[in-house]
Amino acid sequence: MDQADLRRLQKCMQRAERGEELALAFLGGSITQGSLASAPEKAYAYLVYNWWRETFPKAEFHYVNGGIGGTTSHYGVSRAVTDVLMYQPDVVVVDFSVNDDADLFFQETYEGVIRRLLSWDSRPAVLILNNVFYETGKNAQEYHNAVGDWYGVPHVSIRDTVWQKVQAGIYTVRDLTPDGLHPNDLGHQLVAGQVTAFLQQVRESLREEVQTAGTVQGADGKLTDSLDHNGLQRPLTANAYEAAKRLTIREISPVLSGFRADAREKTGYLDHFKNGWIGKKPGDSITFEIEASCIAVQYRKAVQSPALRAQLTLDGDEEHAVLLDGNFEEDWGDCLYLEPVLHHGERKMHTVQICILPCENETEGELRTPFYLMALIVA
Repeated sequence: MDQADLRRLQKCMQRAERGEELALAFLGGSITQGSLASAPEKAYAYLVYNWWRETFPKAEFHYVNGGIGGTTSHYGVSRAVTDVLMYQPDVVVVDFSVNDDADLFFQETYEGVIRRLLSWDSRPAVLILNNVFYETGKNAQEYHNAVGDWYGVPHVSIRDTVWQKVQAGIYTVRDLTPDGLHPNDLGHQLVAGQVTAFLQQVRESLREEVQTAGTVQGADGKLTDSLDHNGLQRPLTANAYEAAKRLTIREISPVLSGFRADAREKTGYLDHFKNGWIGKKPGDSITFEIEASCIAVQYRKAVQSPALRAQLTLDGDEEHAVLLDGNFEEDWGDCLYLEPVLHHGERKMHTVQICILPCENETEGELRTPFYLMALIVA
């Protein structure tokens, strides 16, 4: 808390005390979505939302949950606007700590998320949440918190709090989660408790500052040698992903040969497999021309096997073709898989071609789950 800049959170609390209207948003993976909570109202995000409502009864709060299971900050930065920021949030809790790998690639995509949130017009207060694998203590918080510290963004760690109680024998892993990762109702309650305990500390610090100095002032936004045009600290990483875009049939028109565009309307942000492209037989192909220096393809890995596989070639380089396997080895549901194919490449017009491969060990009359290409994510 000592390293964090709490002014945005404090100003939101001052507004809430005055009875103003605020939007509270949550961006992350399956835990943020509420996975394994017995009801949406039992999920940590909703419990945190309830803390704001109960603590500031004069204010009006709106709840925005942008959690999508099995997704990383690479996807998160491309959907931050459509799933969270378009609602002009005042506070955003962000958590990709158990979906991102602990490496420099995801530190860069995570920085893109944080910068995109901080620089949005509503200038939201951002809070980093680090969930954890309860059996191992694994997460990406070392890399994520380095980004947070660079920008003065506060963070709350479940590894440093709740998981320590597991290590001390106060709770067992199965007390809190049936699968070692996703919290049950008690687990969600404990996660929310750490977030709200931090928020209560911020509220107490606000009271102390107001008593001694009056209203908390925000940053003046003036440029210095260390700040960019958004008034943010200059990037920690190469920061190639801050402006990442997700391209579906609504944003780009590739050349189709056998593939068809899926024109079904989405019913919400969790209606994933719509507005993409479908390949149903070997030899079907789809070709994109796109200007970018970073390119990834998002496709479905299906639990219903066997599923079709495809081969991706970038700029005609068949020697380094990428296999896109539509089969998913897990059983919790179809996966929104994201495959990077170009990272810090030359910014120019690139050709991306995807072709459905012949079936292996094919049995006569056997049906294959079609290959579903959801989007390109480019930066």
